[in-house]
Amino acid sequence: MRIHHTMLRVGNLDKTIAFYSNMFGMKLLKKNEYPEGQFTLAFMGYDENQAVLEFTYNWDTSSYNLGNAYGHVALVCDDIYGTCDKIKAAGGKVTREPGPMKHGKTVIAFVEDPDGYKIELIDSASHI
Repeated sequence: MRIHHTMLRVGNLDKTIAFYSNMFGMKLLKKNEYPEGQFTLAFMGYDENQAVLEFTYNWDTSSYNLGNAYGHVALVCDDIYGTCDKIKAAGGKVTREPGPMKHGKTVIAFVEDPDGYKIELIDSASHI
């Protein structure tokens, strides 16, 4: 077995696809529309043979209450400082600047996507 995908509901699919493409270099791997169910599924990631993110867009819903159970999606990057600079320059929201995590040495940062989901960035050089 392996992890296939994580699903997140989004309010604006085009905005979400642009965000994950531009900020993290993900590719739109597959997109399926379901007119009878009035929803669209978009799968994004780096490789179809790895775990991906599934974004579900329900045509009649523009936002969601994220609640307090969701944590974050984590991405490992080679240059966390440069990545955060790029995200800020493109108008993205870095909610925690890069630096060592509490009680550890791994360098992390947090970014917020257009729907408010938290994305943790982990610096590959400090990641165990």
